[in-house]
Amino acid sequence: MSVVREAYGFVHPDNSRLKEVYGGPTGQVFVECMRIRPDVGESKTVILFSHPVGGGSFLPLVSALARAGRHVIYCNPRYRGNDTALIMEKCVLDLGACVADLKKRFGYEKVVLGGWSGGGSLSMFYQDQAEHPTITETPAGDPVDIAGANLQPADGVLLLAAHISRSVTMTEWMDPSILDESRPFDRDPGLNIYDPACPEKAPYSSEFVARFREGQIARNRRITAWAKAQLAELKAKGDPDAERCFVVQGTMCDVRWTDPTQDPSDRRPYTCYLGDPKIVNDGPVGLGRFTTLRSWLSQWSYDESRANGIANGGRISCPTLVINNTADLACTPSHAQRLFDAVGSTDKSLVHIEGADHYYAERPDLLPKAVAAVGGWLDERGFA
Repeated sequence: MSVVREAYGFVHPDNSRLKEVYGGPTGQVFVECMRIRPDVGESKTVILFSHPVGGGSFLPLVSALARAGRHVIYCNPRYRGNDTALIMEKCVLDLGACVADLKKRFGYEKVVLGGWSGGGSLSMFYQDQAEHPTITETPAGDPVDIAGANLQPADGVLLLAAHISRSVTMTEWMDPSILDESRPFDRDPGLNIYDPACPEKAPYSSEFVARFREGQIARNRRITAWAKAQLAELKAKGDPDAERCFVVQGTMCDVRWTDPTQDPSDRRPYTCYLGDPKIVNDGPVGLGRFTTLRSWLSQWSYDESRANGIANGGRISCPTLVINNTADLACTPSHAQRLFDAVGSTDKSLVHIEGADHYYAERPDLLPKAVAAVGGWLDERGFA
């Protein structure tokens, strides 16, 4: 079946005092989207994919669903391709504006959120706030009226190769051997699993893993405390809109990469979805490498970020499908299981695609299994 791609965009109001995106007039935000659909056949249901940094309209699964006859829209929030100053609450507003626009523009009656990878926690955050709107400010205390945005709840949620959240994933990948952020390359050899001199060798003891995980959380909390203190200092000086940017080293360090017995799966050992984890740990494309005080609190802070699939999932009531790719080099099986366990809906399903990698790039032959799982689930629930 041939696929038609229709790029479009829309503008919606944004009255934030602070602007985190380059260019454009104040008071509004431009959202870029792409509709991917079969060249024949109509649909009353659309699968709406989004991700905090967008850029997924050509993902193999997105295209495969359209080739299978599904109507798909990929929504790029305002932070397309750059999460340096990203605010998760504003991603929710952009996604909500997209839901309203696609119903008016195309006449879709039902919307199923497609939460692939980091889009999973965004979808859960959105659905939680659409069903139970509460938020009126960001974790930094800046106004953001999600509670008054009249978000329209989705009719279902797909969590496809998704992780719990950017904040939890960041924490589980943080290098706990960094004890002083001002001296990030002076590392504790007892926790530096990439240093041949580290006394702990895989397979790691449960005691070491516990100490390692505690160190990761402690490091995240130290950065969070510093960020909050910096903001308080700026506000105390009478400059409440001032911001500070900073670098976070060491964000791809996880015992799962060096010890295949941790969160075991079909994934290849000693690597991650970005390549050699030791190189990625301090490379330019690591999670949260460049960030700001406000963005850290909203998307990376273990305690302050509200976009958390576990917390959000417990408050959603719509049908939910979780798909775990068993050879995923980014989102390991425990993430899928924890998301499935957390979802509060009585209608939830968990499917494992044996041997599938994160992008289906290495195993495109498994795409039909994923498409069939999604399609069967949609059809059983009347999403025509």
